[in-house]
Amino acid sequence: MPNGLLAERVDSLESYMRDLSLQALRTEQEVARLSFEMRQFKQEMREFKDEMREFKDEMRVFRDRSEQDRREMNRKWGELANKMGTLVEDIVAPNLPRVARELFGCEAPEYFTIRARKRRGPDTLELDALTVCSNVALINETKATPNARDVDDLITRLGLFPRFFPEFGDYRTVGILAGLNVDESVVRYATSKGVLVMAMGDETMQVLNPEAAA
Repeated sequence: MPNGLLAERVDSLESYMRDLSLQALRTEQEVARLSFEMRQFKQEMREFKDEMREFKDEMRVFRDRSEQDRREMNRKWGELANKMGTLVEDIVAPNLPRVARELFGCEAPEYFTIRARKRRGPDTLELDALTVCSNVALINETKATPNARDVDDLITRLGLFPRFFPEFGDYRTVGILAGLNVDESVVRYATSKGVLVMAMGDETMQVLNPEAAA
């Protein structure tokens, strides 16, 4: 092989090897860059997860505090209404149609009144609230802190109801004793007598013994 041709091929081979070396170097640099970026990305993801965890913890604290604040506000609202003598009008009565719907399937009361007062001869019957629908008369008595005697008094009113409200004489009568706080022993006693009990829940008044409606 002529020396000129051999020299040309050697130069071509050396040039090719240099290109390979340069390409390998670029590839190595690219791999190093990608590896660095991946490490950065993983670090950012770890930081993001930590931030999300902190955010969730903060939201949980905020939610718990908001729930506590709402319960405290409802309690104060109930105490204020009780002091002002508007516990029935402001808190208890607005919940009676809902109770009638949920427990007795009453979509719209046919009769609803607050502070009902009826006379029959020399006698008078007073009811804190009365809701009538679906052949059921819900008779409410409200006390700040109900006791067993209040259960008995309400049962007496239930017995007198047909005499003072003969237009609903054939209706089933159900007593609802309501209060801001009701002791569990009173709830048990009321349940044994078939009387519903309502007390302040987290958001509004709730029935503590719906089984008494059966």
